[in-house]
Amino acid sequence: MMDNRTIADMFDEIADMLSLESFPNVQFEVRAYRKAALIIRSMQEPIYDIYGKGGLEALMEIPGVGKSIAASIEECIKTGKMRKYEMLRKKYPFSMRELTSIAGLGPKTALLLYRKLKIRNIADLKKAIAENRIGNVEGIREKSIEQLRKGIDLMEASKGRMIISDALPVAEQIIKRLTGSGLVERALVAGSARRMRETVGDLDILAISPNGEQVMEFFSRMPEVESTIMKGPTKTTVHLKIGLNCDIRVLEPKSFGAAVQYFTGSKDHNVQVRTIAIGKGYKLNEYGLFDKKGRNVVHEHEEGIYEKLGMQWMPPEMREARGEVKLAQQHKIPKLVELGNIRGDLHTHSVATDGQSTIEEMAASAAKMGYEYIANTDHTKSTRVANGMNDRQFAAHLDKIDRLNDKLAGKIRILKGVECDILKDGTLDLSSSMLKKMDCVVAAVHSNMAMERDEMTKRVAKALETGLVHILAHPTGRIVGVREPYKIDLEKVAESAERNNVAFEVNGQQRLDLNDTNIMLVSKYKVGFAINTDAHNTTHFALMRYGVGTARRGWLTENRVINTLPLERLLKTLKK
Repeated sequence: MMDNRTIADMFDEIADMLSLESFPNVQFEVRAYRKAALIIRSMQEPIYDIYGKGGLEALMEIPGVGKSIAASIEECIKTGKMRKYEMLRKKYPFSMRELTSIAGLGPKTALLLYRKLKIRNIADLKKAIAENRIGNVEGIREKSIEQLRKGIDLMEASKGRMIISDALPVAEQIIKRLTGSGLVERALVAGSARRMRETVGDLDILAISPNGEQVMEFFSRMPEVESTIMKGPTKTTVHLKIGLNCDIRVLEPKSFGAAVQYFTGSKDHNVQVRTIAIGKGYKLNEYGLFDKKGRNVVHEHEEGIYEKLGMQWMPPEMREARGEVKLAQQHKIPKLVELGNIRGDLHTHSVATDGQSTIEEMAASAAKMGYEYIANTDHTKSTRVANGMNDRQFAAHLDKIDRLNDKLAGKIRILKGVECDILKDGTLDLSSSMLKKMDCVVAAVHSNMAMERDEMTKRVAKALETGLVHILAHPTGRIVGVREPYKIDLEKVAESAERNNVAFEVNGQQRLDLNDTNIMLVSKYKVGFAINTDAHNTTHFALMRYGVGTARRGWLTENRVINTLPLERLLKTLKK
């Protein structure tokens, strides 16, 4: 059975292959498949469950999925194949998806490399680069070859790992199936997924059940499972269709608390906690916390382990041996920001530039989530690939937002905003007069990312010193597994942000930028943070949890996050 990620990947590859065609209206079809891929990939509910509940009609209710694309999804769910995809693959017999996943390598270049050098996949590409054959292809410069090398290195460094936003929904769906089966009393996700690490190498699930063998049989037959690697009465390992291995362990209640603590990790955190246990005369392992007489003194709940050791329990996101153990001994663990604290999203896009939903649809979806406000922050003119707008277009755009706010009064407030390019020289991509009309100016680097560290730092700092910027978006420019961060001195940027009351963004998309370590670095300064989704359609609001998870890994508290403020207080904060 096909999962969301596989179907989205197929649609992206179809779009890539169609982009090489020249028949009338082909670009309309390309955009349709791209939009469907983007939305399906970000959905938290498995698409085969949506189909199971309501068939073809339910699929057509997904934003961006029309009758034709819904039929392709249905075909894929029923047969495991898609005729349109197979037909295009025959015409373009190389791994388009694999090759274009390398930063800087688009469909046209992939086709060129196939035609000139018969390069079908990354292995062929690596060989051709090593043998210095790429430089013989007309149109490919030495700079492009170096970019390809870096892209391959980045991909190989992240091989075998998956971004948390792809992995966690599958783990939670497995938990839902287990608890719904009646076979388990309790189940949870452990490991790095529980700690909300940005990528995970596998999944760990722990369960309490008196029917271990039945649980193992049920687990190994789940639709998410591709194959069974090892099956036993209390532990089974499977390979999931998303490409990760998943372990399930069935435990007795008396060992569950210790197992949760142990298998959540991290390894270094556990070493520190075990050392404290030994010092207090206990033995701690995955089976329990044992006193000098060999009695297990903690059973179902891991909180009891920390309590017995004289420590404050701490959120899993903090458990990376970065000082949290000492704070726990001092009972000074901070109360971290929670998803429920978020009152709005300050970085969203619409069809006015490169979004897939209208402003009305975005606002309605945000209102359903209980948000008080969202900022519409469409792109400026220099981001041509995103159909960015100029001053004149923004003037009309802001008038439209005013009219919508009149219509939506009492339901949700749309803040007039912009994601404004920081140009190469540090100037902003809209006039000062237009930027002053905005409630929320989100500034970002989208071009010339290969600048030296000092140059990039001065560029960004100069933009903040204008006094026109409220939020610095995705401050290092990285995309997890796709693009490395650009070189920048974040501490110097933080100094400028502190002087000018600029908040740093924690972006919930695949960027997860700032990351946890950079949040900890920057939070030493008196700056705020904004946890945003950079939503391009209504389904992207679900990514807020990953921004919050990253913020919690960086030890952020509610009072440091500006979009936890009620509307009037937020507006006052932004006006500063």
